[in-house]
Amino acid sequence: MSTLMTDERPPATGAEVGVLRLLLTLCGLTALLLTSATLVPAPARAAGAPAANRPPAQAAYLADRLRGNPVHITDQLPREVPRSMAPDFARLAERTGVPTYVLVLPHQGGSDEDLLGAVHDRLGRDGLFVLLDESGVSQAAAYGVSAPAEAARTTTAFELPYDAGPLRSFELFVEVVAQGAERAEARADAAREKYRDGNEPEDMYIGPSDRRNQSFVTGIALTGVPLTILLVAWYVRRARRRFPRAATPRRTAGRTTPSATRRHPAAATRPMWRRLLAPGLALATAAAIALTAPLVFDQTKRGPAPLPTSGDMTARVERVAKGLAQDPVYVDPESPRVLDEAQLTRLHDRIERFGRSEGGGPVYVTVVPHLPEDESAGDEELFAAAVRAQLSKADGFGEANGVYVVADPLDGYIDVFNHGLRLESLHLLFDLPESISYGDDRADEADDHLLGERLDALMTYLDKSPRTEEPTTTGEPARALSPESENSLPPLFATDFWPGLFVGGVAALLLLGLLAGVLGIVAAVLRRRTPPVLRTQALKLAAPSKPSEAYLRRTAGTELSAAADALAETNDAGWQALALAWERFDAAMFLVDGDIEGLGSPGGPHTDPATLLAVIVLARASRKALDGDTNDRCCAVNPLHGPAAGRRHVRVSAQGNRRRMLSLCPLCLDAATAAPHELRERKLTLPGPAGTRVPYDEAEGIPLSALRDGINRLADKVRENAPAE
Repeated sequence: MSTLMTDERPPATGAEVGVLRLLLTLCGLTALLLTSATLVPAPARAAGAPAANRPPAQAAYLADRLRGNPVHITDQLPREVPRSMAPDFARLAERTGVPTYVLVLPHQGGSDEDLLGAVHDRLGRDGLFVLLDESGVSQAAAYGVSAPAEAARTTTAFELPYDAGPLRSFELFVEVVAQGAERAEARADAAREKYRDGNEPEDMYIGPSDRRNQSFVTGIALTGVPLTILLVAWYVRRARRRFPRAATPRRTAGRTTPSATRRHPAAATRPMWRRLLAPGLALATAAAIALTAPLVFDQTKRGPAPLPTSGDMTARVERVAKGLAQDPVYVDPESPRVLDEAQLTRLHDRIERFGRSEGGGPVYVTVVPHLPEDESAGDEELFAAAVRAQLSKADGFGEANGVYVVADPLDGYIDVFNHGLRLESLHLLFDLPESISYGDDRADEADDHLLGERLDALMTYLDKSPRTEEPTTTGEPARALSPESENSLPPLFATDFWPGLFVGGVAALLLLGLLAGVLGIVAAVLRRRTPPVLRTQALKLAAPSKPSEAYLRRTAGTELSAAADALAETNDAGWQALALAWERFDAAMFLVDGDIEGLGSPGGPHTDPATLLAVIVLARASRKALDGDTNDRCCAVNPLHGPAAGRRHVRVSAQGNRRRMLSLCPLCLDAATAAPHELRERKLTLPGPAGTRVPYDEAEGIPLSALRDGINRLADKVRENAPAE
């Protein structure tokens, strides 16, 4: 009997071979199933699934861009950060001292917190990663290098205003990073504390409303200030006569003709330069405001954005159109992923079925953000029209008619525009259910806004939409403002400048009214403090026989001011009366050298009592002439009593019994008959040297004795003794 060796195998039977083949087949099927399981699309993501479970398309795409260039600027913000600014960001990035990778993307919401880490993992390189949006630095992280990324980001957030712009924000970020960790942390803490105390940085730019305010203020100033100067000068000139010591007409070189004086008594004595002073000052002020306002309000732009190139403005439309030429569904690779593979597959199937349906046709779906900073200024209809126009230029497309679906992955809105299909265009544009166009509460809470479900519901809505006999279109949308016009401020002398001109005039009138009220109150107070000038009939009742020098100075100033006001205000006096009044007034002004204000000033020039008495008499006589009183005589006992009423032989001297024919006022006439001895006590005496009293007609200086021959004779004597002028 042969022995069976252990290293030998018995011959296989048919049954064993069958079992072996069955086992091999099962192993192969198992391997095939395991391999296929890795290729099966992942199931639809729940609304609350974490960001780490999303497909890595966005991070992989951005890492691929950074692999070729460390600065990637999206083409979706040309109005704020055009792609042509990449060299500027690259120059700043070199100052950090470490490898720096810069991403400029639309604001991603909460999804940008883990984006930099995912991009770093896909890129496989260490360095400082910075993410910016349309307002500035939003995220920063350092991987494998030493850089105070968070401190620098905090500093930019608290030190710069919101409108500083991405480039200025990145410039400050680089500056803080270059300072080192210790100084960067200290600066961040100081900026945070300053902001907490309420010291927010001021805006660097102004908006259209601010410019309208500037225009309004400029208009008010341009009319209000010059008009105020003119009105105030006019009113003050008229109001000065309301004050007890108002300015008076100046004495002319020669005698003023009665006719000219009667027409313009005050203007005739004012030099030409004084008449032109207020209009000239107003004109110069208006010119100064018009020239300096553009220098003060010199802002011309609403923000820091540079002017984009034509390539910047068309880059995204060309990219989307190129993608749609290959696939009717274009999902923006720079945005968070909102459609999984299963949803994309179902959407493609629905689009294909709609194209084969009655009245159907092509459907183009774009899942891209729409922001005010993009090429269409956030206008979805304008974007769809631009994409259709660009797609029509592709080979084999001709007129790219179809339904254009614009879905925003950031806010979840869906808009539909029909171009050339037999569908009710307005029905799609305005009657789209809100559950599709805006979503419900579940869509608001979901990260992907449930766009997959809503796009599927949209295709159902398109299938059921009524067809038309002829193709229709949504129409041509309005063109967006050019970036230059959008970023430019209106001119200063426009918009609210014209209403400001009107308000300036009204404000000048109101200010004039306020000034009139104030001056009226001041004039009333001064009148109470300064006794009014007595009328001629009452002078004899208030005139002292032994006046002090202060009384004479005060009365002389008051009488001259009253005469000046009377001359300026008279309109109905005859030319003969006006000429006589001016002759007497000129003589009085000669005696004080034209300085009325000096009479009321303690430090004014000294004037002897006799001269002051002559001034009083002449000034009163000037007013009498305007009243039509041609009486040339005043009371010889006391000229302060006023005009004479008759003549009488009286004795006024204490020495001797000699009588003289004198002109007397009514009161002195009565005394000459009833009590002649009282006339000696009423005799006017003036202050003399060393405290003595001197009869007025014996005082040295002014020949008051000429009063015996009349007031006109006194005026002639004054002119004879005065220097020629």
